[in-house]
Amino acid sequence: MQQLQRKVSIASLMDASGVRFGTSGARGLVADMTSEVCFAYTAAFLQVIGAKSGRVALAIDLRPSSPQIAAACAAAIERQGLVVDYCGAIPTPALAFHAQSQGIPGVMVTGSHIPFDRNGIKFYGPLGEISKADEAGISAAVVTLPASALTSVLPPLTRSAAGLYLDRYRRFFAPQCLAGMRLGFYEHSSVARELLHELLESLGAEVISLGRTDAFVPIDTEAVAEADVQQARRWAGEHGFDAILSTDGDADRPLLGDENGDWLRGDIVGILCAQALGAQAVVSTVSCNTALDMCGAFPTVRRTRIGSPYVIAGIEELLAAGATGVVGFEPNGGFLVGSAISKAGRTLAPLMTRDALLPILCLLVQARERGCPLSALARGLPPRFTASDRLQDFPTETSRQILAGLAASRPAIDALLGDFAGKSAAIDTTDGLRIFLDNGEIVHFRPSGNAPELRCYAESTTQERSGLLVAEALRRMKMQLASVALA
Repeated sequence: MQQLQRKVSIASLMDASGVRFGTSGARGLVADMTSEVCFAYTAAFLQVIGAKSGRVALAIDLRPSSPQIAAACAAAIERQGLVVDYCGAIPTPALAFHAQSQGIPGVMVTGSHIPFDRNGIKFYGPLGEISKADEAGISAAVVTLPASALTSVLPPLTRSAAGLYLDRYRRFFAPQCLAGMRLGFYEHSSVARELLHELLESLGAEVISLGRTDAFVPIDTEAVAEADVQQARRWAGEHGFDAILSTDGDADRPLLGDENGDWLRGDIVGILCAQALGAQAVVSTVSCNTALDMCGAFPTVRRTRIGSPYVIAGIEELLAAGATGVVGFEPNGGFLVGSAISKAGRTLAPLMTRDALLPILCLLVQARERGCPLSALARGLPPRFTASDRLQDFPTETSRQILAGLAASRPAIDALLGDFAGKSAAIDTTDGLRIFLDNGEIVHFRPSGNAPELRCYAESTTQERSGLLVAEALRRMKMQLASVALA
């Protein structure tokens, strides 16, 4: 007897499950990412990009829920008559680079940096990360689900993807370029912990493993936990490292600390990486440190909404206009290369998705070549310092309601911040609410695209002041939430 099938719309699944697209990929609570939901999203992706034959690369991070989600993705791939090219647990940029090199689609099961009880799926076409237009197509799709067999046994590993990714850096960076450096590697549950360790040692560094755990740790490189701040300083004091490094869960965002164990902000890492590569055009988000513009190193600077698809769209626009030396990054440190970069007779291939390894390597090599501590690299930039943090369990719709009210009323902004941070001079609503104050400081509120959180970014002339701005701004927004709840 023929098994019954049924048609479902992704829009209806979004409403029923809460699994939907955020700043990058489809994400939701693990409990809601059922085999049906994950099968349907993958089927819709393949339908939108028109994949009818050949292979589809599939990989996972180290979250315990990722293999089961991957099994549903594999079933959807096979149902379409395609072959699963299973790459195992590798970094998201490694999966993307493998797919790009093979000219095939890719599916990455990862929740990146978001809390443990959540997960996600990122989709890649043969040329890189899918666009917001592709996401809209998937969201509008109707797919056919089988009555059973919504999961498949994952096939044997394709091991070439990790090697290909490592070779990208070994071919660009000189042999022994890190010789003499003593590095601490905070491994936690990063999917790059084996691969990055191998790469650093192959380039000559001494690498000391720190903090490895089998329990998943959601490292957010834009809002580093105070425990991780203090731990890095203790490690630096105990071991005398030249640097401490780490990544988020799927290794598309770097976390790089100097010889003192102080974590560098991701946007500073991005600016320094772009300088080291000799970039001519840089795309970053509206929330990026204004040192990007003020440093004068880049003939072209373009700012976008927050999220790698928007940065990619900005890169593509510059490439279409004939720009060369095009790169992009986000304030979380994730770095994208839009056009081939040549330096000292070596060429770095483009990779149109966030990557953690490239900025880590660029800054380490730069410090070694200059014979200076890592902390000295940022001193050549204009003295602008940023901080960020978030309020968790802050409903997205409530965030939008509060921010819309503030954007419509300068007196409301001044009532919120004026006695502490000065009066508003201008606002930018490109993504959330970015407030330029009359004393030159910036406070930026934005609902997270991945979870019910309100993020706050601040910029000032000292690190201490920017941290105080974030803490006080979020305290006052928490009071706003309480008042809305009572209304």
